[in-house]
Amino acid sequence: MANDAEKEAAGRAAAKLVRDGDVVGLGTGSTAYFAVVALGERVKSGLKIVGIPTSVATADLARQLGIPLTSLDEHPQIDITIDGADEIDPKLNLIKGGGGALLREKVVASVTRKMVVVGDSTKVVSTLGKFPLPVEIIPFARTVIEKKIASLGATTKLRMRPDGQPFITDNNNQILDCTFGRIADPAALARALADTVGVVEHGLFIGFAKLALVGKGNRIEELSGSS
Repeated sequence: MANDAEKEAAGRAAAKLVRDGDVVGLGTGSTAYFAVVALGERVKSGLKIVGIPTSVATADLARQLGIPLTSLDEHPQIDITIDGADEIDPKLNLIKGGGGALLREKVVASVTRKMVVVGDSTKVVSTLGKFPLPVEIIPFARTVIEKKIASLGATTKLRMRPDGQPFITDNNNQILDCTFGRIADPAALARALADTVGVVEHGLFIGFAKLALVGKGNRIEELSGSS
């Protein structure tokens, strides 16, 4: 794909920020993949870290690369997390969850000293909302939640697998992909979704990212957010 070079450059740049002895949150998705691969190379060269993966898929990848893994039970504070995003706005608010790992990703982000988000140039937007917002829900409450989210101004679509069955997260939940259009007040929407009974987590990441490394052509752009 055309953006793979930008993704790889961003992922590898972020991996260079990891220091010996760090507890590292390992993100999920196509750009985070490159960061995990780069960290595996550094581990083979002697870097001493332990990783906390945000998905079963990332855990499998890390094991294949020889990255030692740990858990939040063992390390409830993470030094640095490298993860991707589906959209990044000028304040480093994010939409995440395109890969279906938003719940674990947000748990890891919430206990991370420095979250670094990586992406290609298509991920940077002036306002969040073009990408459908993933919302993880308990299947029991789906119809009720769909009505509630519709009242907030979105159209919802249950995420499906290629075989026609509902997509199931690593936590045995379902995902509604919710199209809001332009999200003028991400924080307010985040609160409304969090207050909805049956919603397990949503893909708005407000105030978590400290730095974004974005591949743009043959260079890396650093974004630190704006107030």
